[in-house]
Amino acid sequence: MKIIDSIEELNTIYGAGLSQASVDKVTKRLTPLYREMIEISPFAALATVGPEGLDCSPRGDLGGVVRVVDDETLYLPDWRGNNRVDSLSNIVRDPRLALMFLIPGSNTTMRINGRGVVSNDEALLSSFEMDGKHPRTVIVISIDEVYFQCARAVMRAELWNAEHFADLAALPTPGQMLKAAVGDFDQETYDREWPGRAAKTMW
Repeated sequence: MKIIDSIEELNTIYGAGLSQASVDKVTKRLTPLYREMIEISPFAALATVGPEGLDCSPRGDLGGVVRVVDDETLYLPDWRGNNRVDSLSNIVRDPRLALMFLIPGSNTTMRINGRGVVSNDEALLSSFEMDGKHPRTVIVISIDEVYFQCARAVMRAELWNAEHFADLAALPTPGQMLKAAVGDFDQETYDREWPGRAAKTMW
């Protein structure tokens, strides 16, 4: 297998295809329309890096996954999850992060590269109250660059086309995957109880 191991060689393949729009769309702060897209997005993938390696974590919240504070700052509450705190552990040691936002039904994604800090300020946590509960921490994100992403990947995947949705009955269940990973595991009980447990621990 031929491996490309230099930027120069890579640029001979891709360099000529870079359009001016690909450069011009990158801004150092939110424009009004970039802000509109990000505020409406209920889902984002959060990428971080730390001494143990990379992490990419799904984040979602109905009504907007992040709160836009100003054109250079976002708040991302850390709601209930698996308690691994991989992303947070990375951020407290290396502030670099990236976000990719998805809007159901739209082929346009939004991307942010920036830096984050983790806060447990009581007033900040209280401002995100949901069903009487607060996130345990909030990631405060400083934007370094923001831009919209080419829609071709979403279009090729036909991501929002219900005709191409997977047959959920044919997919392995979480319990089955856990049993395959650990061996001796009660997959039936886990799968039976999981939906109710998740519904009670959203926040």
